[in-house]
Amino acid sequence: MCPEAPGRGGADAFSDAAAAVLSAGGADHVLRSVLSGTAAGIAILDPQLRYLYANPAFARMIGIPSSGLLGRTITEVMPGIESRVDVLREVLRDGRTREAITTGTTRPGSPHERRWWHGAYHRVEIGGEVVGVAGVVLEVTTSQQERRDLEQARSRLALLDTAATRIGTTLDMDTTCAELADFLIPLLADVVTVEVFPAETEEGRHPAPGGALWLRRTALASVPALRDRVRDLGMAGEYVEYPAGSAIPRCLETVRPVMRNLLSDDELSRSAASAECLAAYRAAGIHSTLVVPLAARGHPIGTVSLARAGDSPAFTEDDVVITQDLAGRAAISIDNARRYTRSQGIALELQRALLAEPGNPHPNIELASRYLPSGSSALVGGDWFETVRLSFGRTLLVMGDVMGHGVEAAVDMSNYRSMLRYVSSTDLPPHRILRQLDTTISERESGRPATCLLALIDPARGICSYSSAGHLPPAVLTTDGRTELVRVPTGPPLGTGFGGYEMVNREFTADQVLLLYTDGLVERRGEDIDASLARLAGLRLVVGGELDELLDEVLRHLVSRTVEDDVAVLAARIRPPSDPPPG
Repeated sequence: MCPEAPGRGGADAFSDAAAAVLSAGGADHVLRSVLSGTAAGIAILDPQLRYLYANPAFARMIGIPSSGLLGRTITEVMPGIESRVDVLREVLRDGRTREAITTGTTRPGSPHERRWWHGAYHRVEIGGEVVGVAGVVLEVTTSQQERRDLEQARSRLALLDTAATRIGTTLDMDTTCAELADFLIPLLADVVTVEVFPAETEEGRHPAPGGALWLRRTALASVPALRDRVRDLGMAGEYVEYPAGSAIPRCLETVRPVMRNLLSDDELSRSAASAECLAAYRAAGIHSTLVVPLAARGHPIGTVSLARAGDSPAFTEDDVVITQDLAGRAAISIDNARRYTRSQGIALELQRALLAEPGNPHPNIELASRYLPSGSSALVGGDWFETVRLSFGRTLLVMGDVMGHGVEAAVDMSNYRSMLRYVSSTDLPPHRILRQLDTTISERESGRPATCLLALIDPARGICSYSSAGHLPPAVLTTDGRTELVRVPTGPPLGTGFGGYEMVNREFTADQVLLLYTDGLVERRGEDIDASLARLAGLRLVVGGELDELLDEVLRHLVSRTVEDDVAVLAARIRPPSDPPPG
């Protein structure tokens, strides 16, 4: 310890002590010149960690003149620097040089902005006596902040990558909204709701009075502890009215986030959509809310609302940025799902309208049909069937499948159906009808390929003539319960322009049932088509009853509860002359 010199002030005494230390090795002037000119901060402290010396760079770094540091302890100058104090004490104790990055604040009364220093610390000895510790310090606050910003950016990107795999996994809008709400719990909120503008065609939508806003709630999620308390906020699928001027209408009007922290009871009352919601807010202990717009293609489509309750902290600007990033990505998926559902709904209605009015067969033919859309009603395919009445009591049965899904496939299905009606009216045999259709479709630039099976039933001769354009074989159910697949030469799909279709004739009597179908009836994902057809051929059914009941049995045996692809089935039977037609 360096004693204070008699008759002089404490600072002067510490200055003398520093001079003794600096001149101990000689070359005092050169050493002082080097220390004063270096950009590194250099300081010497006594064993009690009081400043003996600080060069100009260190003084600038700390923001205190060198003379103001002498005699003061390091903790007096930089509160909260305990981690460096421990390092200095270890250096004094064992003499080993140490490097460390430490953080702290400057003098009391300053803004107390957190700063970082990288220092190397050495024990100072004179004549074998430990007289203090010297430190060479560089401020690295900027690089540390950049590192923190980089780490934060990496964390945010990792979060967005994870969100991309969990949000928008389907083309169902409500499912996408639920995935967004679930992802935010408990990552950023204790309670999350997602609301969207109702579709114009949705039933149950009513105009809200007094400028209030009606939204449809598509998702509600919360931490397990609050699930019972937030039920009064409204369930998914319900319409919620928000008063004019409340957070959600303001968010949609400005298309900007609305953050409200530590809400007073009065503010909470104005935020609630109803008295029931206010009670739910209070019961859940909600104190802070954040509403972020869901916007896609330059237009708002809804909002995602986050709430924190109990001991959860208030929202920060970082929370706003992260939620905006997540909401922006989710909004694109939600909008895509909504557009897809709308377009596929149009296609489904078109397809159902077309299938609801097949042509009239001759009275001597009994028919039954079924059409099942795939598990998601939005996935509309090009399955279709048709019956055409021909001369001499004959009836042409048609089963087709336009490749692809959506409005385009449904439109092509309608066009092909019209073409077939026209071509079949010329009384051509089945294989020549397919040849004519193939030529016509292949000449259309936008025409999609399609499979097609024709079966021309001639009750007077007890014969059925078949021709196939890439379609699965027909099946004949017999009186002994067997199901036989008819071997029909398979030509290329329609629209390829290759032609080469053939016709085969097989006996067909009044005690048999002909079954035409699309691939959705038998095909299973990952299963060989031969195995699928073998399952159909293995059916043992009674054919003497009503055809509608027979089709129900076929579907019960072959179609799973979730339909993977559209299914169209057509059953036909020759009506005996003694049986009058219905009606």
